[in-house]
Parts: sequence; structure tokens; C-alpha cells
Amino acid sequence: MNKTQTILSVNDLIVSFPDMGDFMAVDKISFGIEKGRTLAIVGESGSGKSLTALALIGLLPKNALFTGAISLNGAPLKDNEDWSTIRGKSIGMIFQEPMSSLNPVMKIGKQLLECISTHQDITKQEAKKQAIEWLKKVQLPEEMYKRYPHQLSGGQKQRAMIAMAMCNKPSLLIADEPTTALDVTVQQEVIKLMRVLQQENETAMIFITHDLGLAARIADDVLVMHNGAPMEYGDVSQVLQNPKHPYTKALLLCKPSVQQKNKPLPVVSDFMGDVQITDREYKHIATNETLLEVKNLRVWFPEHRNLFGKTTEYFRAVDDVSFTLRKGEVLGLAGESGCGKSTLSRSLVGLLPPQGGQIIFNGKDLAHISSVERRQMHRKVQLIFQDPYSSLNPRISIGDMLMEPMAVHGIIPKQDLKKEAELLLDRVHLPADAMKRYPHQFSGGQRQRIGIARALSLRPQLLICDESVSALDVSVQAQMLNLLKELQEELRLSYLFISHDLSVVYYMSDRVMVMKEGKIVEAGDAEQVMKNPTADYTRRLLDAVSI
Repeated sequence: MNKTQTILSVNDLIVSFPDMGDFMAVDKISFGIEKGRTLAIVGESGSGKSLTALALIGLLPKNALFTGAISLNGAPLKDNEDWSTIRGKSIGMIFQEPMSSLNPVMKIGKQLLECISTHQDITKQEAKKQAIEWLKKVQLPEEMYKRYPHQLSGGQKQRAMIAMAMCNKPSLLIADEPTTALDVTVQQEVIKLMRVLQQENETAMIFITHDLGLAARIADDVLVMHNGAPMEYGDVSQVLQNPKHPYTKALLLCKPSVQQKNKPLPVVSDFMGDVQITDREYKHIATNETLLEVKNLRVWFPEHRNLFGKTTEYFRAVDDVSFTLRKGEVLGLAGESGCGKSTLSRSLVGLLPPQGGQIIFNGKDLAHISSVERRQMHRKVQLIFQDPYSSLNPRISIGDMLMEPMAVHGIIPKQDLKKEAELLLDRVHLPADAMKRYPHQFSGGQRQRIGIARALSLRPQLLICDESVSALDVSVQAQMLNLLKELQEELRLSYLFISHDLSVVYYMSDRVMVMKEGKIVEAGDAEQVMKNPTADYTRRLLDAVSI
């Protein structure tokens, strides 16, 4: 290897927390990256991926201690380094959630201008010219220069972050889960853009992800981490085609595939311990009896008003949508962000009033019944949110959170509330001592289990899962999908399963609907829609992800 081409060299990197009993968050990690090449660091949440990246740019927490040798362009980086001369100039960083790293009160252009002016000795006019050029490079129109972050979509914000990270042509780019929250089509566009810009500038890149399939598409080499330690490291095709470590095999098999439909998904514990993987299949419990019928549903939002305050134009979030859902059935709903999926789900549970149409549940139109009846009917339809943390009250213990809705609706006698709450926790595979704890004391996967338990507390017939596994690691996602399948079988539940990930929708669903711009553009049996789509839009979604 030509040493002049090695951009980053890391040897025996250790990140520990002395005030936490010398907890080793990163345990002897070593790797190197050459000019123009990409290293994917793969693992679950808590594996040490992000801490490894933060050590490289001097952003570790104050109570963290790191040892080991890090060299950038042949020069050693030290713990007491003046990082302000390195961050943004020699090393660029793209964070997972752009909204948390963009200044909400500064226009995009001004933030980009600041990045360029800080590290380049040029005039303000030259810096502005560069900023506009970079917006064009990341396929954003010039008018984005004058917009604030909240005025951009998720994909546009991520493009702006890429421009800010690369505008000074750093020799190393660190991308920390930059596409996790994006739709598959936007994800594909962002990855393609990053690759083009990387090759133009011969930038070395660290791409952090929990998705081995994504790593295979973007990386030259891969480092697999688990509990802070390296499991496998080498050429991406060799590691992924012939994984040696059980953990790598587990990550590869946790993601739903065609072969795994109707079967429990493998999880990491199946490979890391003595657990035997069974050949069990889930029972098909769908009937021909209609549970929910939606007819010509419209949910519109005022977009423009005249001088007298009268609405002249509407944004048609859900526009003339009709479908049926049978008892015991899983109906999948797929589509990109902004297509109307979440608006539809919220209108079904009464959180958004429809402008027209019917929502007939168990033979009764929810839009034309008394408030008392509506309250009882909506109890039978529960929503599991995408972000469980934002939907759980941080000040209420888990036990109180589960007991309160049961007490309000008088589902069981007061003296049996605690016992029923403990049974709910057991049903979602959480210990009874979780009753006394609070949401911040649980991991993302555990919080999602709590969200499911809370929805089950009202003994619903229909669960609406709105992107409920989208932000989870593939292994935790597999646990959640298995749990939902088990609960459906045990409690004879029906699901409206919403996701932008078609592989997950296919795995879960009996039938599938595809939504675009507020309308259903395709619907039918899951096998038919996923393997022989008739709509161009469905084919485009499928091209962006391997089913």
C-alpha cells in the first residue's frame, strides 16, 4: 500500500468511561482508509459506531477517555488537538438527523456561507458564489439559499448537510447513518450523490450504518462492530458473501426477504447463543368478514385564502381514498414521505377530521355517530407511532401509563389493573420491574414494545402501525416484526401496516396498497403487487430496494 494514499489510519482505538466503572464503549478498533475509498462501519445501536466517529473529530463526551493512535494525512491527531482547524476543513461530518445539526434560525445559504468563509481566505462574494455552486452540485435549486431548514423536506435537508460537509473539499468525510430516516427512493438519490461528489474530490469516506445491504452498495471495505469490539474487517464483498462471525451472519439474515415470509425472522440471539432456530410458520387468520371500510375519504388542508379569509385552494393530503380491511388481515400501505400515509392513519383514529367520505368500522360510520359511541369505537382502533419516545409521557411511569387508559375506559376492575399491566408487559417481552421505570430508562426497541403494550391495553381489534419499525436497527426491527406477528395470531388482531420499506411491507402483509400524492395508485395481493406491479410508481419504489 502506498502510504501517501492513506488518508486515515486508526490503531488500537479505545474509548472508555472511567466514571462508569471503566466501561469500554470502543475496544481496540483498528482500520485504515485510502484516498477515494469508502469504509462502512456496521453494527446495532450501542455497538460503538458513532463514538468511533466522534473520537476522530474530537467530539467525545467530556467524561470519555480515548487512547490509541489516529493519523490523518500522515499527521497524528491528539486528544488536545485544536479541532476547529480540522473539523469542516480536513474532516467533514454528515449527521443522522440534519434538523438537529442545522441552525433553525439561519437560512441555508448563510450556514453554507459560514462554512466556506471559516476555512477559506476568500471574499464574501466569492464565498456566496461557491455556496450557490454547491447547492447546484447537491441538486438543490438556487432559491434554497434563502430558505430556512424547516422549509425543506427531509431529503433536501440532508442534501444541504452534504453540501456543508463537502464544500471545503475535506480529505475525509464521515457520514453517520445519513439515510436511515429517508424513503428508499430518496435514500438511493442521496447515496448516488455522495458517491459522485466523493469520486470528484477523491475523498475518503466512513459510512456508518446498521444496514449491511446498504453497506454492500456503497462501501469498498467493511468493519462490523458489536458491543464496542470488531467482529470482522475486510473487503466488503468477501465479508458479506462469506461472513465468518455469527454476528455478521445474524445482521444479514435479520432483514426480511422473500424466503422468510410467513416465518419468524432470525434475531441476533439466535446466532450468538444456543438458541435453536425453528421452522415454525405463522397461521393465516384472515377471514372474509369486513372490519373496516373506507369510502371516498378526503382529508384536505387550506393552502391559500383570499382577502376575506375564504379558502381558495386546498392541499389534498388524502384524496378520494377507498379500501376495505378484513378481520384478522394485515393490509400494508406503502409510499414515500408526504404521500398521505400518516394523515390517513390519523383520520382513522379520529385525530384529524375528514372533509368527506365514510369510515365504517364494524358496520358503523365513525363520522356520523354520537361522541359517546365514537369514543367506544375509537377504543377498538389504536395507533402505534413511529417515534415512541415523543408519544410517551416522560413524567409518567410505565405502570401508570398502562393502567390509566384501562381505568378511564373501565375495561377491568380497579383492583386488577396492576396485574393486567404486568401481563401486558409480559406479552411484549418486558420484565415486570419495568412498571416502576420511566421512558428515558429504556432503549428504542424497548420503548416501541411499551408503545405496543399501551395500544393493547384497550383491547383493540385493529392496530395501525405507522412507520413503527422504520428507525430501528435491523435486529431490533426483526424482534418487533416477530412480536407483531405473534400478537396478531394470539389476539386475532387486524393491522393496517404503514411503511416506506417495501421489504418490510411485503413480509408483514396479506394485501398491499401503494399511495402517491394522496391517492391509492395500486392495490392487491402482496405477492402480486410486489412481484408483478402494474404502476410505474410501484416499480420505481421496488427498484430502490431489493425484495
